[in-house]
Amino acid sequence: MTPRDSSDSPDSPRNRWSDLDRPPLSSTALRRGLVRDGGLWRQVDVVQRTGSTNSDLVARAAEGGLAEGVVLVAEEQSAARGRLDRQWTAPARSGLFFSVLLRPAEVPVPRWGWLPLLTGVAVATGLSRVAGVDTALKWPNDLLVTVGDEERKAGGILAERAGDDGVVIGVGINVSLRADELPVPRAGSLALAGAVNTDRDPLLRGVLRSLEDWYGRWRGAGGDPAASGLQGTYAAGCATLGRMVRAELPGDRSLVGEAVAVDGDGRLVLATGAGVQEPVGAGDIVHLRLA
Repeated sequence: MTPRDSSDSPDSPRNRWSDLDRPPLSSTALRRGLVRDGGLWRQVDVVQRTGSTNSDLVARAAEGGLAEGVVLVAEEQSAARGRLDRQWTAPARSGLFFSVLLRPAEVPVPRWGWLPLLTGVAVATGLSRVAGVDTALKWPNDLLVTVGDEERKAGGILAERAGDDGVVIGVGINVSLRADELPVPRAGSLALAGAVNTDRDPLLRGVLRSLEDWYGRWRGAGGDPAASGLQGTYAAGCATLGRMVRAELPGDRSLVGEAVAVDGDGRLVLATGAGVQEPVGAGDIVHLRLA
């Protein structure tokens, strides 16, 4: 089912202008700025509230006939999910909550694991240009900002398969979240990090244009992370590298070591105290201290 696009409706059940510091997004304006002949983005829908944009877009893709380049944006999510099915919520219009459908037919499926990392690079690049705030990436899917002298998470990325030939990538970014609205003390937002621009319209356009650029490079190189420049760029912006970390692995196992590289498969390589290098492909990473 195609979601009802209510971003431009004056009859929304909520007062869209109840928080003048957080104006609503306009699907019409976003389409005008992003959808073009020969471009990646074909459709941009904005809904006032949903459970999860990722779940909605995966379900729409399963119905068939949904082309690559669909973007679904929500002003508010009631059942947003991160990695490992963690739940999180945020006030309406306080951030960017969106999902995109990609179908990288030219890329071998084993290289699709780079898509969350590619999205992280694109998001960080787009936000730095538009918001003027320094961002860093925590492997594999977190966006970090500095608030005061403290490193905090301001965003996350979740990739899910959509049938045999598609991937839905969800992005959540805290934009104007105030200190008293933080879900946990270690969370952050672009506003708290001193962003020069917290207008979500140009922020979203900047992120999606950056994602289109990086996705085009990666797809044009057949998904080769080195040839596309993705591997080097990710490593340069990854705050995890050079740190002592603890990897909390499936099966209640953990591994401690220095994060020394991101390999060609997108895995984090840890140098352990035993003198061996071990790649980690899945798990939670805890930054312990600077190496």
